[in-house]
Amino acid sequence: MSKINELFKGKPHVINVGIESFKDDLTQQGAEVIHLEWTPPGRGNPELIAALDQLENPAIMEKIEEANKLAVERIINSQPVLIGYDQAINCVPGMTKTTILHAGPPITWDKMNGPMKGAVTGAIVFEGLAKNVEEAAELAASGEITFSPCHEHNCVGSMAGVTSASMFMHIVENKTYGNIAYTNLSEQLSKILRMGANDQSVIDRLIWMRDVFGPMLRDAMKLNPNGIDLRLMLAQALHMGDECHNRNVAGTTLLIQALTPYLVQTDYTTEQKKEVFEFVASSDYFSGPTWMAMAKCALDAAHGIENSTIVTTMARNGVEFGIRVSGMPENTWFTGPAQKVIGPMFAGYKPEDSGLDIGDSAITETYGIGGFAMAAAPAIVALVGGTVEEAIGYTTKMKEITTTENPNVTVPLLDFMGVPSGIDVRKVVQTGIMPIINTAIAHKDAGIGMIGAGITHPPVEAFEKAMLALSENIH
Repeated sequence: MSKINELFKGKPHVINVGIESFKDDLTQQGAEVIHLEWTPPGRGNPELIAALDQLENPAIMEKIEEANKLAVERIINSQPVLIGYDQAINCVPGMTKTTILHAGPPITWDKMNGPMKGAVTGAIVFEGLAKNVEEAAELAASGEITFSPCHEHNCVGSMAGVTSASMFMHIVENKTYGNIAYTNLSEQLSKILRMGANDQSVIDRLIWMRDVFGPMLRDAMKLNPNGIDLRLMLAQALHMGDECHNRNVAGTTLLIQALTPYLVQTDYTTEQKKEVFEFVASSDYFSGPTWMAMAKCALDAAHGIENSTIVTTMARNGVEFGIRVSGMPENTWFTGPAQKVIGPMFAGYKPEDSGLDIGDSAITETYGIGGFAMAAAPAIVALVGGTVEEAIGYTTKMKEITTTENPNVTVPLLDFMGVPSGIDVRKVVQTGIMPIINTAIAHKDAGIGMIGAGITHPPVEAFEKAMLALSENIH
């Protein structure tokens, strides 16, 4: 019998490439099928393929590889240290009493979504610039408020990211390269300003944070001459089961443990100290912003390296998702539409209640933690959905679009593999694999707050635009 005839008499073993539905049809026919995820480079777009080909010119590739090596060395060698806390007006570059910083790429008031408008109006009331949110909305639309992305002021902000003059900020210094990054404090609960809530309970909490919580943290850190080594603490937190974006049980425990000896030495009353400890204990998210500032501090050190294709920012404003790339001028943004976040909802809410992806917190994934480190935190699936196997798969898959592994921040479950670091625009466009992000879900309307959490990805358009710009910029 010929080999051809044997082929038709035996049970077929099929490798399906591309469209996954073909695999399902073959499986129903009794075939054994292995599905290979594959898309043409640049989604088959001739312009993108030409850009990829141009950057693969040996002389150009040598420049890129040398630049990318420097960029990832700067990310890995950065030693971000928490050195203090202070009000934004006292430390954030460019902050004024009528400045409101927000998450994501630039956006104007008229284009903001519900959660961001809710946060902006709440912040305006908190700052005493308006009596109520209705008056605040009129002021926001008047042109008298300056809106600007957190990232353009060395800052990052969770969810809406709204940061105003009186808010207390983490101050994180990169001991290796000297740059500084900032982020505001966690409000802890789900009905909070950064999620778009803005009623009197939210304002009252912000006032307490301004008058008690923030000053106590500031005074405590003044008693700590060496600061807190955040890279070391991050490595410990991952070994204890966090991924340091949405699971922060270990990180918060470690951070408050480091702060406590100094907090108890401050001159505040026992009752005020009790309030602070109870507030930190109310949610494990206290350290969440801290990791964002740490990641921002490391990635800023890698920004501005000529010819580099490494992503140094991923951020969303609820309407657009934007990235910045090391080799492009400082405030050059490449954007695409913000995506839906898919995951479990709180009781009483439906997917159609969700606002689109929002926040600067994807700086954690840009660094290599959060969604990129979910293998270190399998328990995260209870919050964001999916399976433990998928969580492990996310981490290993991100190696395909990154440049190296960070030996300072490792994943025990994967034989202490370093977290995938240095997202390369070329690899994203070449493979079609998009960075994985786990994140909270805010209600689409102002005034409600967090209603779930889940998984999302950036829009491919942002990376494609960056790819085309890089091909014009690198010669």
